[in-house]
Amino acid sequence: MDRTQKEATIADLQSKLAETGLVVVTHHLGLTVKEVTDLRAKVRAAGAGFKVTKNRLARRALQGTQFEGLDGLFKGPTAIAYSKDPVAAAKVVAEFSKANDKLQIIGAGLGNQVLDAEGVKALATLPSLDELRAKLVGMIQTPATRIAGVLQAPGGQVARVLAAYAKKDEAA
Repeated sequence: MDRTQKEATIADLQSKLAETGLVVVTHHLGLTVKEVTDLRAKVRAAGAGFKVTKNRLARRALQGTQFEGLDGLFKGPTAIAYSKDPVAAAKVVAEFSKANDKLQIIGAGLGNQVLDAEGVKALATLPSLDELRAKLVGMIQTPATRIAGVLQAPGGQVARVLAAYAKKDEAA
């Protein structure tokens, strides 16, 4: 990799980090190509990204971003998972690391805060932004449907009473 390629890689990684809410640093020693491909597919499906990085280039890309505190985590065979959603990348990586011991979570950066591996696993248990939005919409819609049901009930009762009188008159 020559100097221009390295500069392009650093610029690309910096632009991704600028749009990111969470960066998870992992060690991936011993993962096969098939396993990495499977992990990338799962990460992409969650709306996140996964990139195997050279430590020196990653450290340079971190400079000037909110994730500068992660500099010390880049030792050994590292890869990063990143997402705008502060939970998406953590969920996918935590689930994959449970099933595959070769992927180890080293730490993460959530904004300016540095998390350890346990912090990432705790973050992975939280609902994602989409799940929270769905719950919020459900909570907003539930009272409206209850109000509509209550308002319709008296009209339905009146209609049933009138129908009962109509049947009584027809029978007589």
